[in-house]
Amino acid sequence: MNAQTELMTDAPNTPTNPVPQNNSGVPTVDGADPYQREEQTFPTLKESHLDRMLSFCEKETVKDGALLFERGERSVDFFVILSGAVEIFDTDDQGNANVFTVHRKNQFTGELDLFNDREILVSGRASGITEVLRFKRADFRRMVVAEPDIGEIIMRAFILRRVGLIQHAQGGVTVIGRKQDAVTLQIDRFLTRNGYPHRMLDIDADEDSASAMEGFSIDRGDLPVVILPDGKLVKSPSDKELADALGLTEELRPDHLYDLAVIGAGPSGLAAAVYGASEGLETIIVEKLAPGGQAGTSSKIENYLGFPTGISGQALAGRAQIQAQKFGAKLAISRNAVGLDCDGDYNKVKLEGDEAICARALVIATGASYRKLNLENDEKFEGQGIHYAATPMEAKLCHDEEVAVIGGGNSAGQAAMFLSQTAKHVHLLIRSDSLAASMSSYLIDRLEASPKVTIRFGTAITELIGKNHLEYLRWKGPDGIEDKDIRNVFVMIGAVPNTDWIGDCLQLDGCGFIRTGSDCQGEPTDSPYMTSRPGVVAVGDVRSGSVKRVASGVGEGSVVIQAVHKFLADQKEAEQVKSQLEMT
Repeated sequence: MNAQTELMTDAPNTPTNPVPQNNSGVPTVDGADPYQREEQTFPTLKESHLDRMLSFCEKETVKDGALLFERGERSVDFFVILSGAVEIFDTDDQGNANVFTVHRKNQFTGELDLFNDREILVSGRASGITEVLRFKRADFRRMVVAEPDIGEIIMRAFILRRVGLIQHAQGGVTVIGRKQDAVTLQIDRFLTRNGYPHRMLDIDADEDSASAMEGFSIDRGDLPVVILPDGKLVKSPSDKELADALGLTEELRPDHLYDLAVIGAGPSGLAAAVYGASEGLETIIVEKLAPGGQAGTSSKIENYLGFPTGISGQALAGRAQIQAQKFGAKLAISRNAVGLDCDGDYNKVKLEGDEAICARALVIATGASYRKLNLENDEKFEGQGIHYAATPMEAKLCHDEEVAVIGGGNSAGQAAMFLSQTAKHVHLLIRSDSLAASMSSYLIDRLEASPKVTIRFGTAITELIGKNHLEYLRWKGPDGIEDKDIRNVFVMIGAVPNTDWIGDCLQLDGCGFIRTGSDCQGEPTDSPYMTSRPGVVAVGDVRSGSVKRVASGVGEGSVVIQAVHKFLADQKEAEQVKSQLEMT
């Protein structure tokens, strides 16, 4: 970020919620900018709202300049301003304060991190003697549930505020690297999918990158680098290292017994978490990378019920994540499950880094991993020409270039249509001679009608060629072998189940998917989603025989909670009987 002069908020013409400046210093005028939707992003509560909120809070007067909360803190309080004002600010890489919002009478503080225990992104201080209503975190949650109309106002504002932080790179970090570098792309992808504000500086294109590197004494060999708000550098971090450095991870309590642990935050896992938490189960979700799973990388899902104009997988996952946290579910990201202990009375999931969680019931929703091309150099070019997702981030890499999409399913078709908006031309490579068996007809019609998409049946890539980045590829089709000057290939040829961490605890089918219900050998189960171990259910793509669709995964994740409730009730009843017998 550029060094900025600290704003003088007591200047006579400073607006209540000034429209932020973009990097060029010109006010943002895009209608999608949430900061221009002041009534929703910075709403003013009615006196009748405040009257109903009084039983959940304490009234407090704070002096001028007093910090109400500071970036990096966890579980901060929620404040409603009765008089005076609260300035919301972040700091740039040089430690200078940038006040970008001022909350005044009957407005309130906070954004999405008030629904979790992550480190907050911004600081807040009183401007003048200020009277506030202070809500402790637990009381804030109770108020949002007890007063749904007020909760709706707050939730909408929180979502828009986070969007504003992302759009204007406020409260975030700076990433310096090469646009085409695999590690740089992974950092960008991790931050984007987890909704974390950040600014990307490409050393080959951004003039600011040189001065930033000089100011922080960064050598090219250090890249990519993440500059934290306190000026510290994190060099080429893994997802876990980055999550820990940014305070995105929540503390895990290995000695605590949850009612429900959901492993995997794809559509099915998020649905299970929403319904479990909303029905009173103490729920934790464990996710390796970011909410959404494979669906989170989909540029547009057009056949999901209730979204006639379509919705991106990331947007759908983001909404579901917020919904689960609203009901009290905890989300532990960048925590990879590496083992399942099935010897005890309860389910113990071992996590990477010698961590573990215990739960009475377990929902396994770990989905599947992308299937690779299995060609020489495919791993070398991952993130440097080979991609497994087609989102706006990847689309920027191949603007006005020819690209190839490999696969015959809906994901491949959606990717081809999305990329055709910015790419010069899209080649869709299919091994078979028809799409009818694997792709929805509306997508086939759209692909065939697009002048920017060529469907190449009976065609497969045979060689990937390039030095450090993919430079061109060779494919074999009905017309023989051809070389194509294509630098970006999108691979969507199916997936393999993420079940290697389960060991011998559960029954798997011949392909490694989890057997459930009548498919399990031995005693019949109470639910079509129950595995061979009581209290452990499997939903979504990881389940043997499941329909690999977002809607079906969400359905499985929601209805499976009924089986979880029954299991928990039976378990507690058995524990009570055992306790009574021991007493006698």
